[in-house]
Amino acid sequence: MRTLVAIPVFNEVAHVERVVARVLEHAGNVLVVDDGSTDGTSGVLARLPVDVIRHCVNRGYGHSLIDAFRFAQGEGYDWVVTMDCDEQHEPERLPEFFAAIEEEHAKPHGAAIISGSRYLREPAPDALALAPTDRRRINQLITQEVNERLGERLGARLTDTFCGFKAHRVGPTARLHLTEGGYAFPMQLWARAAASGLKVREIPVDLIYNDPSRTFGGGLDNPEARLLHYREILHREIARSACRLPVHASARLDAAVARGCDVTIPPARRHESSER
Repeated sequence: MRTLVAIPVFNEVAHVERVVARVLEHAGNVLVVDDGSTDGTSGVLARLPVDVIRHCVNRGYGHSLIDAFRFAQGEGYDWVVTMDCDEQHEPERLPEFFAAIEEEHAKPHGAAIISGSRYLREPAPDALALAPTDRRRINQLITQEVNERLGERLGARLTDTFCGFKAHRVGPTARLHLTEGGYAFPMQLWARAAASGLKVREIPVDLIYNDPSRTFGGGLDNPEARLLHYREILHREIARSACRLPVHASARLDAAVARGCDVTIPPARRHESSER
């Protein structure tokens, strides 16, 4: 069994060398997807012992993950662990993901997604104090809706739908044909995983906010616009897969989205990390 660690980055010159060094203490196969960095990140990556995909222009967080999945499939990997490069995902947690991968891979119908959760156990009070209120609120609202609509098919009630620290079985993930290139990528992932009957397991990771001031860019810096955008993508994906989901999953979907008439909010191309 072969496992790849994939790290999408955009303008992370302050962190990338240190993060990659810590990752290499635990993993021998590492891919960095440089999403059009302009700050010197590319030069740092050129001297590190990792595979690199470089986007000449910024294409978005979701697109970087999709490219990582394609690379993993093409290189014959069985699993890919995705993590951010802003030191809010601890490389020291990788052995816990690898152990969970071994357990699930050995099961006849094991989980296809092992998702890190910052809320599976009670976060430390000081960590909660640093977590931006709007991000926690949006995470809670979307997590509740995903559980209500899709939890039965995912085989678990999620506690954190936006954590980007995950392990994915490469084959089943490739068959989802993921296309969402922006921050709403997890909405498409959860809906298509549920429609395909993929099972999910959560494992705890720490809640860490080193820089709560980081932004999304464009209209998505408005929390209500961001929540609306996430719900539109989630509802669109559920509507498209309605025939493969329980009836209640499609209950009270936004009417315009269910008809396929998406109201789009132009998402920023750039990414710094997953929704936190």
